[in-house]
Amino acid sequence: MYICLEGIDGSGKSTQIEFLSQWLIDSGFKVKKVVEPTDSEVGLLIRKILRSPDATSPNTQKILGLLFAADRLTLMEKIAKYEEEGEIVISDRSFYSSLTYQDPENWILEINKFVKTPDLAILLDLDVDLAISRCLKTDEFEKKSFLLGVRERYIELANKNKDSFKIINGNNGPNKVKTDIKKAVAPLLGICLSGIE
Repeated sequence: MYICLEGIDGSGKSTQIEFLSQWLIDSGFKVKKVVEPTDSEVGLLIRKILRSPDATSPNTQKILGLLFAADRLTLMEKIAKYEEEGEIVISDRSFYSSLTYQDPENWILEINKFVKTPDLAILLDLDVDLAISRCLKTDEFEKKSFLLGVRERYIELANKNKDSFKIINGNNGPNKVKTDIKKAVAPLLGICLSGIE
């Protein structure tokens, strides 16, 4: 199974991935965590570009779209291998991030047509001001005007893909968010919902 956590910068994905991973391990599952961008050469180039002053410009967004698609393809081999070994893969982002951060949508879909769609996408949705207050302020993406548009596109995407997306209110405290994520994941793995805290 391939599960991804999505959300704007500062939404709490990293924290919740740790909680989810530990809960699944405690429940007897084998888990692998992955992250986009990866630590490959392409991933390192992406990270460098994300810190540049023109990272949100239309041209740089197209460059990033291509780089993310290339980086993602290297990750797909690993995800397929982990799934074959019976592991649950939890990813910090997926191609859904490119659909919300870069455009145009039809082009992003085309360059990502060989990537696996997550079995479950968990969108941590929260107020942009709260998200920004949590950010390290190292990337150009951590600007309110940009993140407002990204958040809106995430909500649209989740509403169009209700079978594979679960929206979790990220404005709640981390423990409530953790419980809500468990309740979203449990039915897919045959875990009883009663007693989930």
